[in-house]
Amino acid sequence: MLGQCKFPWMSQNVSPFSVKREPTVNPIACRRAGDSYSSYFEISITQHNVLRDLAIQLSNQGEINARKRLLMPRRERELPGDWDRNSNRPFQAQIVSVHTEKMEEMDWQQMDFPKAEVLIINFSAEDYFLPPFIDNMMNLRALIVINHGTTNAVLRNFSVFGNLANLRSFWLEKICVPQLTDTTIPLRKLKKICLVLCKINNSLGKSAVDLPQIFPGLVDLTIDHCDDLFELPSGICGLSRVRNLNITNCHILQKLPADLDRLSNLEILRVYACPNLKSLPLSVCELSSLKYLDISQCVNLTQLPEGISRLTSLEKIDMRKCPQVMHLPMSFRSIKSLRNVICDEELARGWKEVAKAVPNLNIKIAEK
Repeated sequence: MLGQCKFPWMSQNVSPFSVKREPTVNPIACRRAGDSYSSYFEISITQHNVLRDLAIQLSNQGEINARKRLLMPRRERELPGDWDRNSNRPFQAQIVSVHTEKMEEMDWQQMDFPKAEVLIINFSAEDYFLPPFIDNMMNLRALIVINHGTTNAVLRNFSVFGNLANLRSFWLEKICVPQLTDTTIPLRKLKKICLVLCKINNSLGKSAVDLPQIFPGLVDLTIDHCDDLFELPSGICGLSRVRNLNITNCHILQKLPADLDRLSNLEILRVYACPNLKSLPLSVCELSSLKYLDISQCVNLTQLPEGISRLTSLEKIDMRKCPQVMHLPMSFRSIKSLRNVICDEELARGWKEVAKAVPNLNIKIAEK
């Protein structure tokens, strides 16, 4: 029997992030599967259940404290007994995967993971106490917290992030994002944040927190399937180092911030499947570093700003299923960097007129 995984993180022991020394994703294969702007939404993997079990079995061989990977293969009510029996000595694992039900503070043993670089926490509960030993994982580079329950979970013990000075990637799924404040300890090396199926509840709002102070090095931000995101907070625009901004499947999103141009290093803007978004702010036209714009499945978007010709670095635009966009700005003819367009058949004629002025423009008509 084959187990198909549309999204890589849905498999309980597969990380959506890669560790530099042991990459889980082949970048060459990704480029072949799509192109340099492909997202994880466009990549599917299939793994035979037997192969998965074999991989876990091989990872769990050898003396438990010396393993490079320490994995729980399925959800348990508590940590495995052999973890508890050997917790008096440090575990040398670089990758640690925990899969439990609800955990309270007293359910955790004190464990030491001095070499851990990736921690994956899978659970199923309405509230969850984060493991206290995170506070001592000084080399942690990627943290993935995924709730498999039916409702968004409240995380407790969020203060454990205070000592994660080397954290690079942070993934939350089906979580009520905690309210950040100006007293939140900065994560200076954090490069990537993914919020999937989360309740944001204004936790990223400008009045609540100074995001550039807390995440000064952030370059990649993804907000996906967050159903309470009505307006993208203006505070995000202060994250001047962000190069990749993905706002996808946020069905009540109606507005992007007017000062979006403050993201001076932005190269990829993906506003995908946001059906209540009716317009783009004029400041989009000032994103001089933007290379890829994805507005596909924004079914109520009515037009693109005329000043879009100022996007002098734009290489690709995806506007599939934008039925309300009837006409293209004539200024597209001035963007000589544009190489690829994906659109529906209704707009193809307009793009063919643009192609007369833009050399090497490739127009792909999306299938119905």
